[in-house]
Amino acid sequence: MDAKVTWNGKIAFTGSSESGFELPMDAAAPIGDENGFRPMELMALGLAGCTAMDVISILTKKRQEVSAFEVQVHAERAEQHPKVFTSSRIDYLISGRNIDEAAVRRAIELSATAYCPAQAMLSKAMPIALHYQIFEDY
Repeated sequence: MDAKVTWNGKIAFTGSSESGFELPMDAAAPIGDENGFRPMELMALGLAGCTAMDVISILTKKRQEVSAFEVQVHAERAEQHPKVFTSSRIDYLISGRNIDEAAVRRAIELSATAYCPAQAMLSKAMPIALHYQIFEDY
């Protein structure tokens, strides 16, 4: 996999990779203009996206009637530089009809232990707590 960032002036960059998509990156004021994602935000989003894709794919294969799905990542950071993530919590919010709780637990487990490379990599650097909520559609 190849990725690059191209400088746009001040502290702003455009990130791109072999997929062909681009995204803005910037820093908070006063050094940046706040016109893009911060790099650590992208790491948290990468974790959320990686596990979300696994879990929804598994739930779909298990024929779960999911109507809405959201994955939230809350990452704690060190107070001192380099301000790495020190722990994180992933919340899976699943809405649908007759969602099987065992299927949700298994999908989350498989993502954490077998499929999500972002989670596998980051779990070596920090503890990751996994939580879920199921909401019944009526």
